[in-house]
Amino acid sequence: MARDGRPFNGPYEGEYLSRVAFPMGGIGAGMICLEGTGALSHVSVRNAPQVFNEPLMFAAISFPGSDAGARVLEGPVPMWKAFGQPGSGNGQGGKSWGLPRFAKARFETRFPFGTVTLEDPKSPVSARITGWSPFIPGNPDDSSLPVAALEYELTNNSKKEVDAVFSFHTANFMATRSGGDAVREGPGHGIILWQPGPEDKPWEQGAFWAAVESGGDVLTDCALFRGGWFDTLTMLWNMVSRGEYHYAEPYTDGPPSPGGSIYAPLRLKPGETRTVRLMMAWHCPVTNQTHGGTAQSPEDCCEGCDCEQPAEQTYAPFYVSLFPAIEDAARYWMANYRRLRDESEKFANAFYDTTLPPEVVEAVAANLTILKSPTVLRQKDGRLWAWEGCHDGSGCCYGSCTHVWNYAQAICHLFPSLERTLRETEFRVSQNRRGHQTFRSALPIRPTTHEFHAAADGQLGGIMKVYREWRISGDTEWLRKLWPQVRQSLDYCISTWDPDHTGLLMEPHHNTYDIEFWGPDGMCTSFYLGALKAASEMGRALGDEQPLYEELLQKGKKAMESDLFDGEYFFQKVMWEGLHASPPRYDTPEANRLLEREGPKYQYGAGCLSDGVLGAWIGKVCGVPDFLDRAKVDSHLKAVHKYNLRKDLSDHANTQRPTYAFGTEGGLLLCSWPKGGQLSLPFVYANEVWTGIEYQVASHLMLEGMVEEGLEIVRECRKRYDGRFRNPFNEYECGHWYARAMASYGLLQGLSGARYDAVEQVLYLHPSVRGDFRSFLATARGYGIVGVKDGKPFLEVRSGEIPVKRIDYRPAK
Repeated sequence: MARDGRPFNGPYEGEYLSRVAFPMGGIGAGMICLEGTGALSHVSVRNAPQVFNEPLMFAAISFPGSDAGARVLEGPVPMWKAFGQPGSGNGQGGKSWGLPRFAKARFETRFPFGTVTLEDPKSPVSARITGWSPFIPGNPDDSSLPVAALEYELTNNSKKEVDAVFSFHTANFMATRSGGDAVREGPGHGIILWQPGPEDKPWEQGAFWAAVESGGDVLTDCALFRGGWFDTLTMLWNMVSRGEYHYAEPYTDGPPSPGGSIYAPLRLKPGETRTVRLMMAWHCPVTNQTHGGTAQSPEDCCEGCDCEQPAEQTYAPFYVSLFPAIEDAARYWMANYRRLRDESEKFANAFYDTTLPPEVVEAVAANLTILKSPTVLRQKDGRLWAWEGCHDGSGCCYGSCTHVWNYAQAICHLFPSLERTLRETEFRVSQNRRGHQTFRSALPIRPTTHEFHAAADGQLGGIMKVYREWRISGDTEWLRKLWPQVRQSLDYCISTWDPDHTGLLMEPHHNTYDIEFWGPDGMCTSFYLGALKAASEMGRALGDEQPLYEELLQKGKKAMESDLFDGEYFFQKVMWEGLHASPPRYDTPEANRLLEREGPKYQYGAGCLSDGVLGAWIGKVCGVPDFLDRAKVDSHLKAVHKYNLRKDLSDHANTQRPTYAFGTEGGLLLCSWPKGGQLSLPFVYANEVWTGIEYQVASHLMLEGMVEEGLEIVRECRKRYDGRFRNPFNEYECGHWYARAMASYGLLQGLSGARYDAVEQVLYLHPSVRGDFRSFLATARGYGIVGVKDGKPFLEVRSGEIPVKRIDYRPAK
């Protein structure tokens, strides 16, 4: 149970409802959030985040001829919106917040469905609003649609028959200052908000469609009152409050309508429930987005790769390849609504048919919403590309950053074909002839420049992930085609960071902390050993054994377990002299004096690093056979839990970015120095708390049988995201909906120990959970439930197929 009594994976109400905003939309297709009150916000449909975009857009219910009054179909507005938000100094004019609404709201979720319950003693009707968008594992295209829906279940709680009018109203939030905007009728009983793209700004083109299905009459109004001040909303509410409605065609003279409305009159018998469906779609086909450098010579391309630049000069979303216009997207959504809902619900039913702890289920499901956020893009040819997270008005840190996306474990299992496009981009597009990988891919995806360091953890982690994608897909031909570039990549890593073949990364190496480690360290060496092991396994399977990889693996294992282990945890041996690289020099004399006294800035040295054996976790969840002494790995994990997990951070000094976790909150620190030796300037994020690292450590602890220790970390993390001060569906780091948080998906494997190998067609089931249990499992060709019943392992396929020749079952100790 979370702090102050809210149960994990339970409903949000009262103060816990304050920050709830549940993303809806398709993978790489844009997002609208359903708030815990029933409001719509974070409207980000123009291929970029717009976190504070909360246009005038609401549904209402009125009762003609009754004194019950009209109400917005939302709960009370959270008071944090009243002051401190952009525009709040002028009273937030033009919002619907001042209109009557329901007295009480409650929110609960079964991803990809979020449900708001509204009640009010003054209203004869209660409402249950279910917001969703398609999410179907193994079907990436139908999971990438630019659509969302709200289903309003309206129940007459009175003893009399009730006449009511459901209505939906929206300003034309697609309009820009370029003119030409319009509101027109759309497919079904719908309206389209339209903005053409002027010749000098074609990316302003955009359309948004909304339609209502009620099982009865539906009328559209494309001619709202035009005027100044608050005229439009005032005249609109005058009509709504009287229970009036009408049909109106678009204006043919003067300025366009400032928005549109849809009305559905209803008659409800006592106790009767009617469902009104609000369907939405959007279409913004042109952008001005281009990120990253462009290859300048054949040397910037990998040998044997296609080095031609794409025809598109700017990013275009995948859905453009499916739908030439908004009308096409709308018609597809209407025609396939029931099928897409049934298939999404089938997934939800399987995912939640589990006995795993609720804090784990909550953490995994909450971060699947990242796939519906603007963090993820999918370009016109279907390839995936992503930010690390989202700023308020733009993406944050471009390029499917390899050292961040290392942690994310959801897409590879739920949509493995999309995950493989990331590997193909890394090794065949962003890698040059020397094997240097630019860890930030360009957009549109194209060969890029190679002017900055490679990222050791990102590039080496990618090799383990190639192994993972092969075992998940069972596609050895895919591996065979990528193998020359994998070898080239690993050979580059060896020659750059281990030129003397010690088995350790000796030379300065860039990593996910945005700095270089000088000298060998446990974290990046664990990546190195994992990549050597994975490459050895892949080479052997392809008949291309690499003796050097195995030799370096054995050397590195011995050195890491002796020279980088203090008897309790792995550390870094800081070195900056006697290397092939020149010693660092800094811009200021005081920094150079510090260098002379302590060595290079931004190291962790004798610290206990939470990511200290990250490569071993990546290897384990990827299915790479063990390559480090498990007893020493376990010892390190125990030390991380002992020293880095804090239940109260009040006495912890964090001069970096404190609001991820601070004050009386708890969390797992990135690093601590329990035995002394902290440098004056340790690595730049050392005192912070990142949810992605919390989850990878928790998953790793679980995989090694330390279940309660792992759960303790998960609980501390999710307590911070309980809805009071942070959105439970937006774990942030360097931006909103931060990709690293999808390490949470690894918690499923951490507890169930389930991993399906499509190459061998073997289901490995090595749970850390004792006794009988049930857990969700997704594979390339199907998904279902895996677990133990009456002491025996089982697999229950819910969708597709999962061919299993054998279950390798090892019960928990």
